[in-house]
Amino acid sequence: MADSTCYHCGDECGKSSVKFDDKDFCCNGCKTVYEIFTSNGLSTFYEIEGKAGTTPNEIRQKYDFLDNQEIVQQLVEFNEEGVQVVGLSIPTIHCSSCIWVLENLNKLHSAITFSQVDFPKKTIRVTYKTEDFSLKALVLLLGSIGYEPYISLEEYNKKGTKVDRSLIYKLGVAGFAFGNVMLFSFPEYFEVEEFWLDQYKHVFRWLMFAFSIPVVFYAAQDYFISAYKGIRSKLLNIDVPIALGILVLFLRSTVDIVFDLGSGFFDSLTGLVFFLLLGKFFQQKTYAYLSFERDYKSYFPIAVTRLKKNGEEENIQIYNIEVGDRVLIRSHEIIPVDCILIKGTAEIDYSFVTGESDPVLKESGEKLFAGGKQLSGVLEVEVLKSVSQSYLTQLWGNSVFSKDKASQFQTLTDSIGKRFTVAVLSIATVATIFWLIFDPSLALNVFTSVLIIACPCAIALAAPFTLGNMLRIFGKYKFYLKNTNVIERLSKIDTAIFDKTGTLTTNQKDTIHYEGMELTEEETALLKTTLRASNHPLSRSLYDILKSNAIMTLEEFQEHTGKGIEGKYNQHSIKVGSAAYVGESRSSSITNTAVYISADEDVKGRFVFKNAYREGMGQIFNELSDDMELGILSGDNDGERSQLQKVLPEKTKMMFDQKPEDKLEYIKNLQEKHKVLMVGDGLNDAGALAQSDVGLAVSENINVFSPACDGILDASKLRMLPKFIKLSKKSVRIIKMSFLLSLCYNVVGLYFAVTGQLQPVIAAILMPLSSISIVVFTTLATNYLGKKLKTLES
Repeated sequence: MADSTCYHCGDECGKSSVKFDDKDFCCNGCKTVYEIFTSNGLSTFYEIEGKAGTTPNEIRQKYDFLDNQEIVQQLVEFNEEGVQVVGLSIPTIHCSSCIWVLENLNKLHSAITFSQVDFPKKTIRVTYKTEDFSLKALVLLLGSIGYEPYISLEEYNKKGTKVDRSLIYKLGVAGFAFGNVMLFSFPEYFEVEEFWLDQYKHVFRWLMFAFSIPVVFYAAQDYFISAYKGIRSKLLNIDVPIALGILVLFLRSTVDIVFDLGSGFFDSLTGLVFFLLLGKFFQQKTYAYLSFERDYKSYFPIAVTRLKKNGEEENIQIYNIEVGDRVLIRSHEIIPVDCILIKGTAEIDYSFVTGESDPVLKESGEKLFAGGKQLSGVLEVEVLKSVSQSYLTQLWGNSVFSKDKASQFQTLTDSIGKRFTVAVLSIATVATIFWLIFDPSLALNVFTSVLIIACPCAIALAAPFTLGNMLRIFGKYKFYLKNTNVIERLSKIDTAIFDKTGTLTTNQKDTIHYEGMELTEEETALLKTTLRASNHPLSRSLYDILKSNAIMTLEEFQEHTGKGIEGKYNQHSIKVGSAAYVGESRSSSITNTAVYISADEDVKGRFVFKNAYREGMGQIFNELSDDMELGILSGDNDGERSQLQKVLPEKTKMMFDQKPEDKLEYIKNLQEKHKVLMVGDGLNDAGALAQSDVGLAVSENINVFSPACDGILDASKLRMLPKFIKLSKKSVRIIKMSFLLSLCYNVVGLYFAVTGQLQPVIAAILMPLSSISIVVFTTLATNYLGKKLKTLES
């Protein structure tokens, strides 16, 4: 008979399903959530989407720090007259039913008055009364229905930061002014000889002047500031000719209306600024809901449990930990400081820090480093260093993390802009000198006309629209880049370095095989029953692969933290765990994780866990090897070197047992001759990711884990990395083609300007036409590349 499916979460129930209300549940937690929903009139939750729930996590004692009002004050956004408002991150939000449940929290508790979900950012904003309710009660309520909030030290420090909306305001001002100025300009374009229009044309011109003032002095101020900084630093960036063009447009137009020489170029001026800001807005509109600069604060708790001298427990802020304090570290908690283990057996996962996936066993009296995660049991430790002085914090304090890659990289636009500026100023100067000799009355007109018509608005728009659209296309395929600058840097890469554990391998498909004497049916049944009682990750993996269905009731079960488990039934016993625990000397040749089995004190064999490599790994390296050098940097031992050599190209360099600082230094040395791409996944790769020219984080869940990086690539799309790199190079080609198209417009416009024939109507046509055509061309070209990418994916 097939296993039943949980009515709440959709997982397989196995043989231990819970029956309630004629429905099957995989655990009592799901049954409890079902009862909460049905008793509060929310039973239609299950009609919205199948498999809607999420199995609740064990959260007992986890949020005791929310009893500390000092911490609560930092977390809440509003706290007045018995009402609090808080924003919480809920990583498990994934569908419409999640939104529906979370926005109906008021039906689960009367103290909650309002809740609203921001789905892209996976956050919820809740308003509640504090009379008989609290932030801790809210968090526990969310956890009980399967939506446990993610509260970290990073979130604690971010409270109170303001969102910069200045670009949106500037774009709005420029757009409003542009629309009105165009309306007032139409009679001038077509020389309408209507009495009232002719009578009030001076009023219209001064209105255009009035609308242009906030555009020049507010909306366009960033271009003037950037140009000033560039000139002061002796650099001619693209903003220099843009600022010069805007200034000349405004001054020339003002002179025209003051002396009644014409209507000026206010339409071109406001249109130019509007289109430039539109391009900048499109450029900055990236995937804000992803964090590209997470550090250790993302993983550290806000508070810890400190033991007083009288043995009582208290929750304190993590920054208040002092040397000599006694602290409790519970199962699956991150160790926030360097410390000495006093009580308990530690089984520490240091994969965030070192990249080594095997747990490290520590006994009383041994030192523990910050950043490790305790896998099972509770520990009592004595603090050796404060948070700011711990190993992991010092690693993150490396100067590489304050390096601004974007400012050190000269974009294609700036590179061409420098030459363009010199050319335009040269043409303007030569043309002015020519007319000063042959017809001085036209000299000033020619000088200003050249600067106006040659303003590189189309050049400035080409990169933002091309790369901005590519950001959107990449995002559709779960490749999220920090900004458009990353695409240009990615196109220059000639060397790619990969981390191994968690990047090339996946923990979701570990390969497990058995070595030793075959187990009898009775031994297999007892083994599976014993594993069923353990919550250790390796125990769960083994439990899932064993075929026996003969589950029995154990007469005795013991779990020795960090060593293994033992089960007894009908005078037979079985042990599962380390080699020493079952009585076997571990073979020195084994470099993979192994779990040993003994039945009735006789060692039977071992289950060996091997990393499962991601699909298409060999193809990825073969495609990349055509254009660049490749390498692997791993914190693991070299036990899988031979296996990798069979799959990867011959010239692939492989380095193992690499510490975080080793990875960083290796990348730094490579950069003396190469442009380096680093692909990693963990905190141990963060230094190398930050040091590299482009750092990409590969993640199984892009919303939960993302170390400091320039981009995040969903693990399921790693095989498409070579195509993404090729696409970035094609994007740069599109920008160059756009520059050529823009150059054609400039040549035509410069002819009219240099010969003294530039009329307002010509400027009004050429300038917007060049901008619009560039936007259309880049959009069509990038969309075409996007369609080709879709074809290649399928």
